[in-house]
Amino acid sequence: MKITLTGEESLRLEPSSGPLTIESESPDQSYSPFHMLGSALGGCTFSVLQSWAANRNVAADDLKIDVSWTFVEGQHRVGSMNVKLDWPSLSAEVWPRAIRVASVCGIHQTMTHPIEITVDAVGAEAPEIEALAPLEKGESLSSASSQADAQARATNPQ
Repeated sequence: MKITLTGEESLRLEPSSGPLTIESESPDQSYSPFHMLGSALGGCTFSVLQSWAANRNVAADDLKIDVSWTFVEGQHRVGSMNVKLDWPSLSAEVWPRAIRVASVCGIHQTMTHPIEITVDAVGAEAPEIEALAPLEKGESLSSASSQADAQARATNPQ
């Protein structure tokens, strides 16, 4: 599989022979954690569709998947993702089924249902820190970090 970064908020997956490759259209573009998230969704969708196509004896060697995302205004988190299937050889009557199959991907299912994420400190000296409230609109990550530092000092004075 080949992953091509097509923008800061988009990428394309397409079949290729050999190992997984990640390329960019611009030499100054880096593979961000958001590209990784998009790659997970696109890669999972790709594998589900390839498996489905193999079971139906449908060629999938021209399947390409574009994944793009938008951020929530004023926040550094993804608010929506879009998956576009480009499959020229797929017949029109099979498209509705392929689109339904694409949504069966485990990453798609994970992202469309709330999940619990915990962050823990490891080690004997790890302080017990209560979770901070979510960042308020307009609050920067650095101010939240300062709050966490102050809370750690209050909990574990030295």
